[in-house]
Amino acid sequence: MNIKIERPFAISEKGGRMNNEDSVFPLSELVTSNQKLFIVCDGVGGAEKGEIASALACESFQTFFSTFIDGDPTEEFINKAVHYTETRFDEYAQAHPDAKGMATTLTMVYIGKSGITIAHIGDSRIYQFRKGEAIFQTEDHSLVNSLVKLGQITKDEARTYPKKNVITRAISGTDCPTEADVTLITDIQAGDYFFMCTDGVTECVMNDALAQIFMKSASTENIKNTIVESCSKKARDNYSFYILPIQNVQNSISYKQFVLSFLYTFI
Repeated sequence: MNIKIERPFAISEKGGRMNNEDSVFPLSELVTSNQKLFIVCDGVGGAEKGEIASALACESFQTFFSTFIDGDPTEEFINKAVHYTETRFDEYAQAHPDAKGMATTLTMVYIGKSGITIAHIGDSRIYQFRKGEAIFQTEDHSLVNSLVKLGQITKDEARTYPKKNVITRAISGTDCPTEADVTLITDIQAGDYFFMCTDGVTECVMNDALAQIFMKSASTENIKNTIVESCSKKARDNYSFYILPIQNVQNSISYKQFVLSFLYTFI
């Protein structure tokens, strides 16, 4: 499968906070349409610790991928990257004891030959939009989502639940190991959008509103500007996102299939 994307757009802003604890990879000014790996993280820990956690996760994942990737990443490969990142957190905490306890969410998209591999930890999300409809969405690793699934609160109640920002998974260190949920998406069409974001975005723009933005906006830049406008008015938290527009998808065929199709033209 040959997947081509148009120019991606990234935003990472401090919103209503004093500092920005979110991180994205690659930086918006460095991204090109040839990029394969995209990461969005939301740091936890307060002060500068969350900022360090998210940046270190982005850097560690990128390092692991650039060093060891051979073909498309598997679930096992991605969780080895998670474990490598946890060891990097341990090393940092040993050198900086005040950073002990820092953590981060993670969303990852990798554009490969067999499809698009996504992974996430925490309540930062990845969506796949097609013609204004979210045909895929990651499931939050959060307390409120667990309570909704158990039927103890409704989705409407979850929006204002007092502990709605409590997450049940995060990258921190080897003392609290975690794993990513990994999905390979092969149903991909030209015109689709993959959207990665921290909870600072989803607290400002609900799913229905997001779908409307992706349906009505005439260009990726317009989508970016509309989301930024909504978040800049409402955000009490940092807000960060990546928009990945799918330009073209060509399904590759095996040599055997090629030979058979060639022969059939003469039958």
